[in-house]
Amino acid sequence: MNITRSARLGLGVMALAVAATACGGGEERNVTQSAENGSLVVGIKFDQPGLGQRNPDGTFSGFDVEVAKYVADKLGVNEQNIEFKETPSAQRETVIQNGEVDYIAATYSITDERKNKVDFAGPYFIAGQSLLVRADNQDITGPDSLNGGKKLCSVAGSTPAQKVKDEYAQDVQLQEYDTYSACVEALRNGAVDALTTDDIILAGYAAQSPGEFKVVGEPFTEEKYGIGLAKGDDESRDKINDAIEEMIADGSWEKAFNETVGASGYPMPTPPTVDRY
Repeated sequence: MNITRSARLGLGVMALAVAATACGGGEERNVTQSAENGSLVVGIKFDQPGLGQRNPDGTFSGFDVEVAKYVADKLGVNEQNIEFKETPSAQRETVIQNGEVDYIAATYSITDERKNKVDFAGPYFIAGQSLLVRADNQDITGPDSLNGGKKLCSVAGSTPAQKVKDEYAQDVQLQEYDTYSACVEALRNGAVDALTTDDIILAGYAAQSPGEFKVVGEPFTEEKYGIGLAKGDDESRDKINDAIEEMIADGSWEKAFNETVGASGYPMPTPPTVDRY
């Protein structure tokens, strides 16, 4: 059979489209539909002790993980049918829009800019930005003390470091890494003077390396952690909001906090009110 050149081109385009979809580059997911099909892909952090961490035995632990599992259970999906996917800060909106995950629970602050690209359920936790320094550091006590060309580390795709530069210390030298764990190593070896992100994240790193680091200064922002999902998936967002409210009401939220973050000494906060964005 003769196949015209235009037909061959058309078949090629179709094949590429199928391949792209198979590789996770297709349309955004619908959480409810995925749950009805029996499984969920959930984005978390792999390197944040107490929040989202991949353990040496391949299991996952942390407060974000417990929230993600509770939500999945309320959607009808048990833990064994959850695939956890690492979602670095700079990639979170992209993996939702590409359909690579159903939802993300990864210290994901709800902001107006992000709401232009994805939707949020929650918040399920409210944190505040702070600073981590080496334990012997006496110079840095808060964001105002970062002037004088000090080196401040944070993660690409997150906002904390730029906020410090814009509002507190204009001549601070920003150093961006792919992960917070890389920032911690840079702080340990003296390549940077401080690490900034949310206080609950910093408390986990300080607890992981007793005597090496300390969290300094009072929190100077309010960060509302939400569960990110595809924009316009209103039914699923409502169901996730219901699950968060139930987790807080039945005591599971407090239990999860004590079993994960509590070991760091971070004080038990008042549970948030779900805003239903």
